[in-house]
Amino acid sequence: MMTSATRQPPRLRGMSVTELEQLLVEAGFEKYRAVQLFQWLQRRGARSLAEMKNLPAALQRWLAENTELGGIASVATMKRSADGSYKFLFQLDDGRKIESVLMPDPIRNYWTLCVSSQVGCAVDCKFCVTGLNGFFRQLRVDEIVDQILFSRHQLLTDNPDANFRNLVYMGMGEPLLNTEAVLKSIRILTHAEGVNLSPRRVTVSTSGIVPGMIELAESNTGVCLALSLNAPSQAEREAVMPITKKYPLADVLNVCRKYQFGRHKRVTFEYVLLHGVNDQEEHAHRLRKLVRGIPCKMNLIPFNPNGALPYERPDREAVDRFSKILTDDHLTVSVRWSKALDVDGACGQLAGQFRQRRTTAPAAVAEMPPDLDFFSPTAADSDEE
Repeated sequence: MMTSATRQPPRLRGMSVTELEQLLVEAGFEKYRAVQLFQWLQRRGARSLAEMKNLPAALQRWLAENTELGGIASVATMKRSADGSYKFLFQLDDGRKIESVLMPDPIRNYWTLCVSSQVGCAVDCKFCVTGLNGFFRQLRVDEIVDQILFSRHQLLTDNPDANFRNLVYMGMGEPLLNTEAVLKSIRILTHAEGVNLSPRRVTVSTSGIVPGMIELAESNTGVCLALSLNAPSQAEREAVMPITKKYPLADVLNVCRKYQFGRHKRVTFEYVLLHGVNDQEEHAHRLRKLVRGIPCKMNLIPFNPNGALPYERPDREAVDRFSKILTDDHLTVSVRWSKALDVDGACGQLAGQFRQRRTTAPAAVAEMPPDLDFFSPTAADSDEE
């Protein structure tokens, strides 16, 4: 059995089938057991080794002594929005907290999960409250994956016929500053023996981290890219997105021109409309010229208000005028009036309701409502020790 003096035990929920095969074969077990284990962890979302009925007792004992299941420690709170969305506040094994939001599309009858990739965020976009807490650490692969496993389980428990279809790395943090863990989590979640998400239903959103964008394009994962654009010039973008100083707008757009992302081989440009800042007609005219020649679609997001930030949401007439200028230039445009506003789960609002300190010990886990017993504080039973 491993002790605190030895290396960290492997966290099974963050391992690929190939890694599980190597682990088990080196321990003297049959290679095919790795697929069974992966199915229990990913497809079925098992919370304990005892649930894995088709694994022999000797293997279960070895796993209990030499590995950890990994993942989220507990769910602190779950809020439901009037529009049906869920907002989860997850607690990690070091006491840090992250949020994920699960959103319905009642017209097309599917659900989308917005997942976090870091604890906090170092990018500090001026229209987003997540960065106000600062950056604490990267999320591990198992912590990213487990957000999906829990959210999917909760959704299907409440509605067995729900269509859990889309995954967007648009939660807390900058995914392409944690590229290794993000790409590995994508490969796990799109594996046919696991959750089996379609790569074309997975989108990674970035503020424009050029090396990460290139790595994503060359990863052959087949997932889509969403670029948070938000201004039609270098200077204006720097004012609301300081990361632009390190990765200039021209360099970011050159990557979009050079590389292809997703099955449709186009980029989604996200543009948060800030009243009086970047929402005027002249901004729209310069924006359409800026992206000309790049296969893309434009996702306009009216700012989601927060008392901690000095911006306002434009009215619907201003949004419509802005959108029309782009569509008149034959751009594909959608306007995203964000969901989960009433539970502060909309774009740019995550982690705005709690503050994390760097010197505090891990916080106590909030008592779980009865309908969250799947992820209760006691779910990590003796099989995981």
